[in-house]
Amino acid sequence: MIPDDTSLDKNEITGDQALFLSLIDSSTRLVTGVAGYPTTAFMELLLKHEHEGYKAFWMTNEKAALEKALGASVTGQRSVVVVKHVGMNVLSDPLMTAVYHTIGAGVVIIAGDDTGAKASQNEQDSRFYGNLAEVALFDPATPKGAYDSVTRAFEISEQAKVPVIIRITDRLLDSKGSLIRGQQNESTAFFDKSIWKLTTKGKHQRFHRESMPLLEAAVKTISLNRLRLGNGKIGIISSGYLSVLVNSVLSESKRDDCFHLSLQMVAPFPFDMVRHFIDSCDTVLVVEETEPYLESHIAVTGKIRGKMTGHIPYGQVEIGHIIYALDHLEESRIEKYTEVQTIKSRGSRPLCQDCPFMPLYKCLANIDVMVAGDMGCSIRAAPEPLQAVDTGFALGSAISTACGFKDKGIAVIGDFALAHSGIIGLINAVGSQDDVVVVILQNWVAAMTGGQEAPDLMSVVKALVPDTTVVEMPIFTAEASSRTEMQVRDLLQSKLEQKGVSVIYLLGKCTKR
Repeated sequence: MIPDDTSLDKNEITGDQALFLSLIDSSTRLVTGVAGYPTTAFMELLLKHEHEGYKAFWMTNEKAALEKALGASVTGQRSVVVVKHVGMNVLSDPLMTAVYHTIGAGVVIIAGDDTGAKASQNEQDSRFYGNLAEVALFDPATPKGAYDSVTRAFEISEQAKVPVIIRITDRLLDSKGSLIRGQQNESTAFFDKSIWKLTTKGKHQRFHRESMPLLEAAVKTISLNRLRLGNGKIGIISSGYLSVLVNSVLSESKRDDCFHLSLQMVAPFPFDMVRHFIDSCDTVLVVEETEPYLESHIAVTGKIRGKMTGHIPYGQVEIGHIIYALDHLEESRIEKYTEVQTIKSRGSRPLCQDCPFMPLYKCLANIDVMVAGDMGCSIRAAPEPLQAVDTGFALGSAISTACGFKDKGIAVIGDFALAHSGIIGLINAVGSQDDVVVVILQNWVAAMTGGQEAPDLMSVVKALVPDTTVVEMPIFTAEASSRTEMQVRDLLQSKLEQKGVSVIYLLGKCTKR
């Protein structure tokens, strides 16, 4: 339930609720999102409350999600895009161009980083996109920080005429804190078509003359970046939710020898504030996740301890890591975090035993060709005991990857991944007359991310590839599984012996959705 009171008591509101309220109070009119941990639940919250004055849509692709938001922006509507960290890679194309081209009403991208890679194909740090795209980037620490970040992000977006990114994590979304809501504010920004008088080079020059100075001024004056005073010469710089953990360590240990600079706006990098802070300290510990984003800007000072010196582990950071680092600041480098996580040490996350596509995976485990899997359920067939998939890189990548094999191979891709970007690989495979067998697992949902509906592209695929075979997978039983495994094996073998592109559609209902 979302509180509607303007004054909320301590511990009454969570991070995702704070973000939701800030979107309402900022008069957001359009929300687009692509499912993926840790942002799926937040997007579902927004969909549940569409009556609050905005429209919200699940999208199959992050690039399309941002493009729709940009369309809203240039027609005077504030918009929000909700994606996970790997989705930032997909939407980066229109993001980079929007910075040059300018926008109208504010555009805010909420990027959910999966620290710890609990449900992702990599452990990526979205903060670097602030520098890469040359936009403002917020990394809020608390529900109040999240609320204030959205409010300020829309203001900066409209002043500088660029999208703004807010990086969140699962722990921020689940955290609780107090919040006093502000007044609802409407956008008066508009898209200035005179930008078309400039060349592309001229647009870039305009950006650095007009937009970037506004961003740099904002980070110098923003109240979200705060200093906690101490009595010694030890400094700590943190960003995002880890600022809460640092404050907890300092309070519980009653350490008063540490200054703490908590950053919630980290791009453009606040060089003046950080330089002044470092100058007042003998040693500075940088506490951040996932990568050494802050540390990489200041490591040359020689005073810095953090991930690059081994004091803080890469990936997710816990209170124990901070305490250990503070106790070993006198060491210029330490070698504590050397263990590499394995599936055995973490615990296996196997395919469901009653998965309707299990006969396929058992078949692939015993076939002597290269198999490209995709992000989603199929990648879980790669480790032991199945070892059915040889490689996998990104959502929608299986078809193009298999087309690059030395010999004819197999691509296994889900229907959601096909719609996300895999269909482009199929178009290229047909156009290039590649030799590949494409197995499409159709269960009509994005099974790994919450069961969102997946588009049915079968008619499109049949139009592209005349050699398309459709097989209905039976409800799982041991006898049916064995019989279906033989049927699929024979079908795969026959298609592997042919030249060109073949598609096998396997239809089955996910037992968990």
